[in-house]
Amino acid sequence: MRPVKAVIKERIIKQILTAFAFSSLLFLFLIFAFILIEGLPLFYKVGVQNIIFGMKWAPTRGFFGIFPMIVSSFLVTFGALVIGGPLGLGCAVYLAEYAGRRQRTVLKPALELLAGIPSVVYGFLGVLYIVPFIRIFFGGSGFSLLATSIVLGIMILPTVISISYDALMSVPRSYREGALAMGSTKWQATWRVVIPAAKSGILASCILGMGRAVGETMAVIMVAGNALKIPGGLLDPLRTLTSNIALELAYANGDHRMGLFSTGVVLLSIIMVLNYFANVVIKRNMSK
Repeated sequence: MRPVKAVIKERIIKQILTAFAFSSLLFLFLIFAFILIEGLPLFYKVGVQNIIFGMKWAPTRGFFGIFPMIVSSFLVTFGALVIGGPLGLGCAVYLAEYAGRRQRTVLKPALELLAGIPSVVYGFLGVLYIVPFIRIFFGGSGFSLLATSIVLGIMILPTVISISYDALMSVPRSYREGALAMGSTKWQATWRVVIPAAKSGILASCILGMGRAVGETMAVIMVAGNALKIPGGLLDPLRTLTSNIALELAYANGDHRMGLFSTGVVLLSIIMVLNYFANVVIKRNMSK
């Protein structure tokens, strides 16, 4: 039998840790409630259809359409995944399957350092190098969907690489040995056995990278061009939902301010829906 004081102390510590665990849910609820309280009134006043599917954003004149920004956010996210997903997975495969111990000790910390670089630095480098490169070799102003996708594709690399690497390393060694014993080459074992076994973790890395791309603001503002229209091509400028909030919230008031919070409601809803479907896919893959 343990002393009564030890039992009481353990219970107190358990209650404190439980409170810490649920505090994150409390913060999430408070943020969600605040955005809803500030943004929902405009949906009732203007109409959900006029906001979500409206093509014109001019709050001072009563137009609150954010459909071009919704489309732009999806296009930017897709472009970032197209660029950063395969590149990140390739780096993770190299680190997990081909790199030696010395190479890992150099590359792994370098990738972690890449994750700590502020987003404004990525945007600054994009303005200095990527935008002029696109302007010279492809035409246009350079501030475009292509430039934004490249910058965000680079920014999500640490997330994709790190989580994919952990997923690949968690595959039992017996899987590799069994494939090699059947006569497979190193690449065949990796492509046919290891990667499929780690697909749930790889998918999770892409989802988290997508969340980074959707929520990114500063770098997008610097290289996107901030045009209030649906981009017709890779070289067209655009404005995302996050950029719209960051650019105008400082001086907005009245219905304009509520319109920006309505943009936040839509953005939060999109992220929640994507995460829900992503979690369903991950659970299905893990159950197979």
